[in-house]
Amino acid sequence: MEILYTLFYYIATALLLIFTLFSVFILRIFIGKSIFNKNYAPVVGTVFDQLFYFNRLYDFQTEMAKKYHSFRLLTPDQSEIYTTDIRNIEHILKTNFWKYSKGEHNQEVFSDLFGSGIFAVDGDKWKEQKKLASFEFSTRVLRDFSCRVFREKATKLVRIVHGLALTKQAFDVQGLLMKCTLDSIFKVGFGVDLNCLEGSDKEGSEFIRAFDDSNELTYWRYADPFWKLKQYLNIGSEATLKKNIKFIHNFVDDLISTKRRQMEMQQHCNDKEDILSRFLVESKKNPQRMTNQYLRDIILSFMIAGKDTTANTLSWFIYVLCKNPIIHEKIAKEVGEIISSTPRNEASTVDDFVECITDEALEEMHYLHAALTETLRLYPAVPVVSYVKIF
Repeated sequence: MEILYTLFYYIATALLLIFTLFSVFILRIFIGKSIFNKNYAPVVGTVFDQLFYFNRLYDFQTEMAKKYHSFRLLTPDQSEIYTTDIRNIEHILKTNFWKYSKGEHNQEVFSDLFGSGIFAVDGDKWKEQKKLASFEFSTRVLRDFSCRVFREKATKLVRIVHGLALTKQAFDVQGLLMKCTLDSIFKVGFGVDLNCLEGSDKEGSEFIRAFDDSNELTYWRYADPFWKLKQYLNIGSEATLKKNIKFIHNFVDDLISTKRRQMEMQQHCNDKEDILSRFLVESKKNPQRMTNQYLRDIILSFMIAGKDTTANTLSWFIYVLCKNPIIHEKIAKEVGEIISSTPRNEASTVDDFVECITDEALEEMHYLHAALTETLRLYPAVPVVSYVKIF
């Protein structure tokens, strides 16, 4: 009987402790947030709404934005203000951009994966990376190399889709596009072929899985009110994220070290094509600043910027074409007419067709450009941009 009493006592104490902690958590969400003050944007939910609607979070936010041009979601530490008012957007992103930063919360969320990359830094560090990236991407060597890589990977993608269509096999369009864009951005970024479309080696496959899972788990932090506790205890999603990030960092660090050794052996070669090689040349001017870790953070940021955004936009583009067959026909007609009028008009194979897709030909495809732009308007690749006012 005494054992049962002791057991009951400990269970009751544990339940009371949990109830107390949960009550404190709830109070922190609602206290000091000026909920009923009409001078602030209306409150439409809390962090629990983000958790509940996580699988359709953008739809939830869009539904709220249709009712309110500006609204708030409450978290224990802050009020998150969402706005679609063009005056607010211009104020934050243009006329008063210098008054806003990513804020500590966003930096805490992203820094484990992206370190000091452009997505996780502000101020001088952000300006330095933006300036460096703008300069490098404006160079003819990198531009030509990027075009050549994307053309090569697109050709492989078309061949695969063509083969699946001939055999009438169902396939995941977004999955193929994700592999294609990762192949492309990895080659442009590191000068290395992952060959995701063709089936990469075991280590490459593990990197792809770890990178995709880490992105998902990183964004999950925005909806998980307990992620810091899980990180401290190293349990659940945070334990998985930590393991994946360690693998990613080791994988990329090895690539950087290998590239350094290759460049030391080929000092006579001046045309550095991929981003990493060009940054390594730059690092010789400032070796203390541009360490392996710093280079890794920059390149990983480029990868997330170039991979998911492109693949998701193209996935939505194909979706809206399937929903609008008349638009599909107009685009196909425009592409066919422009390709047939180019000097290389013998597009009888996939390779011939891709060779006809020149910069000049693309500039003539106005309807295609308009359709892609409308897709971005309806389904933006980055639907939410987060900033915090610093003064």
